[in-house]
Amino acid sequence: MLGNFKYSNPTALYFGENALEGLHQELPRYGKNILLVYGGGSIKASGLYEEILAILKKEGKTVIEDPGVMPNPTVEKLLEGSRLAREHQVDLILAVGGGSVCDYAKAVSVSAHCSEDPWTKYFLRMDDVDNPIIPVGCILTMVGTGSEMNGGTVITHPESKLKIGHVFGENVYPKFSVLNPVLTYTIPRRQMVAGFFDIFSHILEQYFSGEDDNTSDYLMEGLMKSLIHSTRIALNDPENYEARSNIMWTATWALNSLVGKGKSMDWMVHMMGQSIGGYTNATHGMTLSAISLAYYRYLLPYGLPKFKRFAQEVWHVRPEGKSDEEIALEGLHALERYMTELGVALNITELGVTEDMLDGIVQGTFILNGGYKVLTPEEVRQVLKASL
Repeated sequence: MLGNFKYSNPTALYFGENALEGLHQELPRYGKNILLVYGGGSIKASGLYEEILAILKKEGKTVIEDPGVMPNPTVEKLLEGSRLAREHQVDLILAVGGGSVCDYAKAVSVSAHCSEDPWTKYFLRMDDVDNPIIPVGCILTMVGTGSEMNGGTVITHPESKLKIGHVFGENVYPKFSVLNPVLTYTIPRRQMVAGFFDIFSHILEQYFSGEDDNTSDYLMEGLMKSLIHSTRIALNDPENYEARSNIMWTATWALNSLVGKGKSMDWMVHMMGQSIGGYTNATHGMTLSAISLAYYRYLLPYGLPKFKRFAQEVWHVRPEGKSDEEIALEGLHALERYMTELGVALNITELGVTEDMLDGIVQGTFILNGGYKVLTPEEVRQVLKASL
């Protein structure tokens, strides 16, 4: 393990079929006014909405509703939610849904009392929070982003075709999250598999970096193997509790900052994927899957030992009679076969990207270091073209 780091995580997790009962422990800690944030009508159709309202009523809370959070929350929606939270003097934001709803809730939490335009402050300038923050709690109905236990939030600006994420500090993490695997059963298959790959991508982007003997890499290999095993079961039996519970737990640990400790990290798949999302409004997990194979094939020569290790430790590729490069490439072939099993997008053309969009997508891609190669804008273009 190289370097020095601090690890702490302030989010309390309530996990299991009775996890919703955790609200009775958490809600008394906060004031009366609750902003209930959710997406479409699925939580009403499932009965979850009424169940949550009954708990809030029992705890003596006043509920202000903020429905209609879209899969890629927009600046306009953020401003609407921030106004609601401010005008009703909200004491807690309770997000019910998947990663987009949780992301949005955190964005509202830092924006409601912001004295300037939050898009400029937090997503263009990437400033820290220096205004009051409204606490957030999450009830998950879809897994993938890990937003239930981290400070990340992603907002889209449709007019400029920019989709930008900001990872805030511990002060913005949800104070608590409710994780009941049963609540994920009704998610449509395409959303389900997009979430599965989102989890996998979070792990890969932290894994493909560094050259030291790092405990975090061993943890990630275990998470990846568990995820592969459980997602294959869930594809055939979406209501298999054991599989869905393992997937939910893996999603949380894939991006609550634990496995990135002691490592540099490579988030270029997310940077390109978010820029693609700004142009296409495509599902987040699909933007990651569509760019991943092209990117990792490009990166492989620069991080060959780790790609070889990935092939052997995660996919059990036999090394006999093969060069290191052949072993590594076989690992990426195994990844591609798995992605095909899942049914995720394998190229950006599937998402509606055309060659005339590439200039804008390149311009909207933040180039980060930390991986085995710092890309130039022209290399970003090459990867995008290879993924068409």
